[in-house]
Amino acid sequence: MVFLPIMKWTFAAEPDPQIVKHLEQVLHIPYKIARLLAQRGIETYEQARKFFSPTWDDIYDPFLMKDMDKAVQRIRQAIYRKEKILIYGDYDVDGTTAVALLYSFLKERYPHLEFYIPDRNKEGYGISFRGVEYAVDNGFTLMIALDCGIKAVEQIRLAKEHGLDIIIGDHHTPGEVLPEAFAILNPKQKDDEYPYKELSGAGIAFKIVQALNQTEGRTIDKIIPYLDLLAVSIAADIVPITDENRTLMYFGLQQLNISPRPGLKVLMRSMKKKEWTVSDLVFVLAPRINSAGRMEHGKLAVKLLIETNERKAEELGRLIENNNRERRETDQNMTEEALRKIEKHINPDNYTTVVYDETWHKGVVGIVASRLIERYYRPTIVMTYSEKDNLWVGSARSIKNFDLYAVLDAIDEHIHQFGGHKFAAGLSVRPEKLEDFVAAFENKVREVLPGGLPEPEIIIDDELDLIDITPKFFRLLKRFAPFGPGNMKPVFMTRDLRDTGFARRVGRDQKHLKMNLIDGTTRAVYPAIAFGFGDLLPKIKTAGSFAAAYHIEENVWNNTVSLQLNIKDIRFDL
Repeated sequence: MVFLPIMKWTFAAEPDPQIVKHLEQVLHIPYKIARLLAQRGIETYEQARKFFSPTWDDIYDPFLMKDMDKAVQRIRQAIYRKEKILIYGDYDVDGTTAVALLYSFLKERYPHLEFYIPDRNKEGYGISFRGVEYAVDNGFTLMIALDCGIKAVEQIRLAKEHGLDIIIGDHHTPGEVLPEAFAILNPKQKDDEYPYKELSGAGIAFKIVQALNQTEGRTIDKIIPYLDLLAVSIAADIVPITDENRTLMYFGLQQLNISPRPGLKVLMRSMKKKEWTVSDLVFVLAPRINSAGRMEHGKLAVKLLIETNERKAEELGRLIENNNRERRETDQNMTEEALRKIEKHINPDNYTTVVYDETWHKGVVGIVASRLIERYYRPTIVMTYSEKDNLWVGSARSIKNFDLYAVLDAIDEHIHQFGGHKFAAGLSVRPEKLEDFVAAFENKVREVLPGGLPEPEIIIDDELDLIDITPKFFRLLKRFAPFGPGNMKPVFMTRDLRDTGFARRVGRDQKHLKMNLIDGTTRAVYPAIAFGFGDLLPKIKTAGSFAAAYHIEENVWNNTVSLQLNIKDIRFDL
């Protein structure tokens, strides 16, 4: 079995010391905190103010987005004429939260409204022909497609022929040919001058709501209740938490922690936390919301997210939890089968992993692809067979700093259909082209990476002595949140560490390591948890000393809050 290579430790680029000194003086903060700010591109007092204390003034005018005025006029016209409006969205977290967000806003104002989520197994990703036919057959004259549609050229042509106007609200990379939609809201269009390009699908939905709210002459506080959904979307879709997304996430987490909608509140009860963070949204809420589309139907997630009655939300929440339990079991079984296939059939010198099985569950292939990257760290595709479509369908996942979308685009003659972005994609391949596709994917990745596959790496922000970790230091560190792409949680490194003799394996499967670490320089002691490092216990006990890369976090135990080190990697050669 091939295991994950040793992590490469890379120190973050050294910031300009004059900028660090300036921030230290004008903000009255420790040098190491000022250094972290400078590493994140913050150079002035005003930039630091915006970073630490976002305000609604930091949100951009939605009408800066191309076609927003057209979209808003068309929606208002449909409401005035009492037309039937269909809100259409993908079946993943971003799609279902986007649909729930816009649907909830419009439903308060207008009754002739429905939503539509395509069936993952019968229709696949994006705007489907079946979805267009449903809209036409049921008398809808306006469809608003969220988190999808930017590549649905043929489907939108069909809609246009039948008099169905479609507004696209998508954030995925546009192709060379754009659909002939009534309006396209996507800041990634080449001629779109919207200042921020990294909104999620639900982020686009929120900009529509913001624009409609402005048109009604209402203040921004009227749409704050929708930010809980937007926060979940931003976290789940792994978009950068920078600029406007940072501000939206900042206020979204406040809304989520203070007054979440009933559907989210039900799911949040599964984890007793005083304060929810981006990480909690990614690893607790998002998988549960996703499980509906993976195991049953994405419309169940939307029903939960738009439900205002707490008792009904409880009933829907139980169904979602059942879906999630089934998803976890299926995920584990498929991952084990995939690992056996790789060990038996795939050359360990490959630059890629492509595994497929006609019995695998379509709803879990993306999760399994991510699991395989944790083990093999190379671009990965997991596929299953759709008998109805006579296609191999699946999900692709990327590694750091590798543009997966560009590779798939370069070999698109072997692909029936694909869509996504540089980190993840969905695709389908005709059976007679499968072997050629696998070979082309391997060859193209080798061509793009002539120096070989990059090592997985940890970016270390700074080196600390344990005595540097004070309550004041951590209070300032917490203000760097919300964390995510573009503003990752700081990673620190300390050398010359030893365990005090406390080290032991913990967890149901004894895979984790609990330690009390002493710093050989200052003799300060801190508790530490190292998830997945249980096998290192003998070496920890016998090694003279070691270095550790870690996050600093709060640990809550028996209502007592203390600081601990969350170990990300251990090195015995530093």
